[in-house]
Amino acid sequence: MSGHSKWHSIKHKKGAADAKRGKVFTRIIKELTVAARDGGGDPDSNPRLRTVVADAKAANMPADNIKRAIRRGTGEEPGVSYEEVTYEAYGPGGAALLIEVLTDNTNRAVGEIRHLLSKHGGNLGTTNSVAWMFTKHGHLLVDKDGVDEEALMTVAIDAGADDFREDEDSWEVVTAPEAYEAVLEAVRQAGVETVSARLAMLPQNYVKLEGAPARQILKLMEVLEDHDDVQHVWSNFDIDAKEIEASLA
Repeated sequence: MSGHSKWHSIKHKKGAADAKRGKVFTRIIKELTVAARDGGGDPDSNPRLRTVVADAKAANMPADNIKRAIRRGTGEEPGVSYEEVTYEAYGPGGAALLIEVLTDNTNRAVGEIRHLLSKHGGNLGTTNSVAWMFTKHGHLLVDKDGVDEEALMTVAIDAGADDFREDEDSWEVVTAPEAYEAVLEAVRQAGVETVSARLAMLPQNYVKLEGAPARQILKLMEVLEDHDDVQHVWSNFDIDAKEIEASLA
């Protein structure tokens, strides 16, 4: 498991995810709007929208909020027009970063992202400077507590998962993008709750970080994910769980 996944798992257990629910709702509303704009407002015929609606329900977003966001995307209600941008960057210790942004002002967004990077030991890269290191996959993270390894692995693999990994107190299920929905549904039908479930940009290889660079990249991840326009940040760092826990103490 990457340090990135460990970090999100530990944050979830410490309640950091719940503390930032407003940010989660804002992110999902933007994604709903853009997905509906680009592919139509019917989840049955729009796979991207269907995935985001599932995310919204998992986050306990009210149904009215979901409907309004979709209607703004289809033009049935007035709303802000967002542009999708992915910035490529390097962080402390040479870690690669993909920063996915939805913004109504790309000039403002790139300036603010550049400032956050430079303030925390990183810098923007050129096009495809790090994107080639990542591949899109479905990714499910499951806490080991109360979950039978063999049963979960059987359900996931039977539903089409490509890989099943163990690391400390979590399981990771990795799928091809087209198999993600089927695997997620099968896991949930089996009564297993996920710490996180999403289409993710996973790195092919990882960079081990310790000490000051590790603390710097974790702080950088925090400030980037707190930015209003940032939807997701993917990285290839690997950091020991104890060091991550200390950073979130």
